[in-house]
Amino acid sequence: MCPLKLRPVLVLLILGLVGRPVASSGGGGGRGGSGSCGFPAVYNFGDSNSDTGGISAAFNVIQSPNGETFFGHPSGRACDGRLIIDFIAEKLKLPYLSAYLDSVGTSFRHGANFATGGSSIRPGGYSPFHLGIQVSQFIQFKSRTTNLYYQLRSNNRTSLPIKSSIARPGEFSKALYTFDIAQNDLSYGYQHSSEEQVRASIPDILNTFSEAVQQLYKEGARYFWVHNTGPLGCLPFNILYNKNPNNLDSIGCVKSQNEVARELNWQLKNLLLNLKKMLPLARITHVDMHSAKYQLISNAKTQGFVNNPVKFCCGSYYGFHINCGKKEVVNGTVYGSPCKDPSRHISWDGIHYSEAANLWIANHILNGSFSDPPLPIHKACQAITNNA
Repeated sequence: MCPLKLRPVLVLLILGLVGRPVASSGGGGGRGGSGSCGFPAVYNFGDSNSDTGGISAAFNVIQSPNGETFFGHPSGRACDGRLIIDFIAEKLKLPYLSAYLDSVGTSFRHGANFATGGSSIRPGGYSPFHLGIQVSQFIQFKSRTTNLYYQLRSNNRTSLPIKSSIARPGEFSKALYTFDIAQNDLSYGYQHSSEEQVRASIPDILNTFSEAVQQLYKEGARYFWVHNTGPLGCLPFNILYNKNPNNLDSIGCVKSQNEVARELNWQLKNLLLNLKKMLPLARITHVDMHSAKYQLISNAKTQGFVNNPVKFCCGSYYGFHINCGKKEVVNGTVYGSPCKDPSRHISWDGIHYSEAANLWIANHILNGSFSDPPLPIHKACQAITNNA
C-alpha cells in the first residue's frame, strides 16, 4: 500500500426561515419531482477511501485481516468492512460497485468503480491511476460498452448472460458520478515538498479536477456528488509523525495540515459554484466530508469510539509503522494483528477509517446535512430554487 491515500468536498448550509431553498424538478435537470431520482448506476472516481478492488487487482492483493468485519475475507478494500461508497450503493438500492480494473466475476450493469488506492488528482503521486487516467478509463468503458450493447441487440442476442452484466447506453446520463479524491495530492506534497509549496499547488490541483468534471459533462454526465478532503491532520500516522507538539489542536490533530485541507476545500467550494454556472444542465452536490469526519473524531467517546486520536485497530506503531497484517517481532512481542473490536475504533490502520466510522459518516452525509445544496443523495438530481 502507498504511504498515504485519500479523498475530496464541502459546506454545511445553515437555512433560514425566509428564502428557504426547496427542491424543484424544473430547470432542465431534475428528475422525479420531490421523490427519489432513481439513479440506475453510480460511477465512482477516487482513491483508497472508495477503492473496492482496483489497486488490489492492478498490483498487490490487499490481504487479511482486511475485510474481516463484513465480508469475512479480503475484498479489495483497505478496511475491515464496507466503505462509504458501499453505503452509498446500499442507500440507492444498487449492488456494490465492481472495480473497473478487476476482470474476474465483475458486473458493470449498475456502474463501475475507477477509484484506486493511492490515486491523486494530478499525475506524479503514489499511483499511476490519477484522476485523468480514471476519466479516460471511463470514456473508453462507455464507448466499448455502448458498442457491445448495440452489437448484441442488432444480432438479436438479447438473452446472452453478458447482456445482464453490461451498462445500458441510455443510463449514462441518468447515473450519479461520485468523487472522493484529493487527499493524496496533499499527502504526497507534504512528503516531497514544503507546506508552502503544498498550499501553492492547490489552484493547479483544482484546475485539473475542473477539467475532469467538464470532460465527464461532455460525455453526458449530469449528476455529480463530490466529497471534499477530510481532516488530513487527524489521521493517526500524521499525528504520530508530527514532531511539533505545539502544532496540535484541542483534540490532538495536526493543525497546519488541517488548515491546508480546509484551504483546498474552500477553493473547491468556489470552483464547484463556478462549474454550476458553466454547466447549466449539471446538478453538483458539494459534501463537506471534512466537517463530518472532524465532528466524529471530536465526539469519539460520546459516539462509542476509543477517545484517543492516535489509536488505530490494525497494525502498530513502534517508532516506525508496522503495516496491518504484516507480523513483526519487536523485543519479543508480535505486532501487526488487528484489535479485538474494530467497531470501537475510528481508524482501521492509521490511514483508513473503520467500517464503523464509515457507517457513522455515511449516516450523517447521505441525508443532506453536510451538503450544498442540502438534498439527500437520492434526490441529488433535483434543482434548488429560492422562495423570495
